[in-house]
Amino acid sequence: MLPEFDLLQPKTIPEALAILAEHGAAAMPIAGGTNVVVDLRSGKHQPRVLVDVARLPGLRGVRRENGHLVIGGGTTISDLLVDPLIAQHAPALKEAAAVFANPLIRNRATVGGNLADASPAADTAPPLLALDAEVELASQGETRRVPLVDFLVGVRKTLRRPDELLTAVRFPVPSSGTVSHFQKVGLRRADAISVLSAAVAVTCDDAGRCTTARIALGALAPRPLRATAAEMLLLGEKLTPAAIAEAARLAGETARPINDIRGTADYRRQVTEVIVRRLLDKVLSAEASA
Repeated sequence: MLPEFDLLQPKTIPEALAILAEHGAAAMPIAGGTNVVVDLRSGKHQPRVLVDVARLPGLRGVRRENGHLVIGGGTTISDLLVDPLIAQHAPALKEAAAVFANPLIRNRATVGGNLADASPAADTAPPLLALDAEVELASQGETRRVPLVDFLVGVRKTLRRPDELLTAVRFPVPSSGTVSHFQKVGLRRADAISVLSAAVAVTCDDAGRCTTARIALGALAPRPLRATAAEMLLLGEKLTPAAIAEAARLAGETARPINDIRGTADYRRQVTEVIVRRLLDKVLSAEASA
């Protein structure tokens, strides 16, 4: 059963921020509710006030702004699948959206909610980390931006304060020639929590040398993380099969997985190496055909 709570439905973002400021930790924002309602039923969260932000003007949609792509916190996962800016500049994020839960959940779940929930297996986190994203947190007193890599602190923990609302996610528009991809492994083909996931975003110059390389991993540590050693190995180098194999090995070493009902730690490390190698092979194929 759900606990008792007051449901408040503000009409504007400033009104929502005023409610969060007034009630503090006793209030919880809710948009799609795909995670919040489950936690309410289990008793994990027992807020006295739920603040419905699902229909707030200005919180949904994707736009290009000052060299960045800005995704409103209320943008649904299904929105990502049909947005032309996402398809053009963030194919890894579109690929993640395509395997996110099921169509009913995709129609309700929001980008902001998926990140604020801070599950280590959150599907949007690896591609957004690979795209060097930051989150925008608004309160009555200020709006601040925090790199996503810092925002995600641990299992179901973030840097969001109780009086703040995650209003947007933004990242620099990738350079021309940037190739990004995402893949996840689950216990079934659809509607599965990630056993592990990975995303890459790589840019190469005309000589074929990597000028940027970002590799992000999910469901392999208390929070999604970047495989920085693997990234550094690739910078300034050509994407040869040997370089790809070594970067994949380093990515596997970055993982700090646990044993659970979905997979063993050793399995996750081994498959991480395989998945990262496959993703980088896709980048190499795209470079070869460019």
